[in-house]
Amino acid sequence: MVDNWKKQSFRTTLADVHFSPGSAHDIRLEYFETAGSTKIKLVWDAGVDRNWRAKIDTAVSTAKRSSVAIVVAGIEEGEFRDRAMLSLPGHQEELIERVAATGTPTIVVLIGGSAVTGGNWIDRVSGLLTAWYPGEEGGNALADILFGDYNPAGRLPITWPVFEGQLPLVYNHKPTGRGDDYDDLTGKPLFPFGFGLSYTTFEYSSLTLSDSSIARFKVKNTGTRAGDEVVQLYIKDVLASVARPVIQLEGFQRVSLKPGEEKEMTFAITPDLLRMLDNHMHWVVEPGTFRVLIGSSSADIRLRADLEVSRDDTRK
Repeated sequence: MVDNWKKQSFRTTLADVHFSPGSAHDIRLEYFETAGSTKIKLVWDAGVDRNWRAKIDTAVSTAKRSSVAIVVAGIEEGEFRDRAMLSLPGHQEELIERVAATGTPTIVVLIGGSAVTGGNWIDRVSGLLTAWYPGEEGGNALADILFGDYNPAGRLPITWPVFEGQLPLVYNHKPTGRGDDYDDLTGKPLFPFGFGLSYTTFEYSSLTLSDSSIARFKVKNTGTRAGDEVVQLYIKDVLASVARPVIQLEGFQRVSLKPGEEKEMTFAITPDLLRMLDNHMHWVVEPGTFRVLIGSSSADIRLRADLEVSRDDTRK
């Protein structure tokens, strides 16, 4: 019925078949392979109710009568189920776009364990909550966050791209001669490594480096809600004998602050945070300048200072 005897990439080819009620038929699948890697699937959609448009229409109608709309979306993944396209599968993006188009404030809750490209709808919604795989008590936890009974402070452990063509995309890449942008797209991520928001805001100030390589600084809750901030320490080796990451996460601390409260925090810049494998694969700390960067994410650096390491320091 399909009659497609050509070697091509994997794709779906469909043909309509009509049977008389009560009749019986044998089905035979014929195919050939030339490279030892074949995938074939029989698509049988008899009795499948294709009512997704009606379901979206119902959601839109409900959103118009509501003060807030919450759309729970998710992805399919698992062992041996890598995704080539990182957008939401099925008709979920259309659901989000149409609900958001009603003008009702729309919150999207994502269920899944990896990045999602949301460039088509991210700017149309009022909020995005990534729940990962929250488990049996996930519903209660999400309700606490959505109703404001709990102030979240999660941070992304991965980088979320705008589009798959940006991949691989990591915050700690090696320096190159190219810029950050493509001709037709930014080179920056949709959400950077370490990103996360809460229902309050924080201010960083007064970074100093002591002779004992202790980074001291202050963090203040400048909002109206108590909350946690995840303070992140990054280090940049300004000049090294081998290529080093442009920045590298070397520590983080979570601090709870009441509205208006300010705390002094410290990071100890130990030799372990500065060492690298040289071209002989030996762990060394090279003399030179190390930039100490403190912020709320890999792309939101609030404080910076330079640490000078002498040749004598590396012998200690």
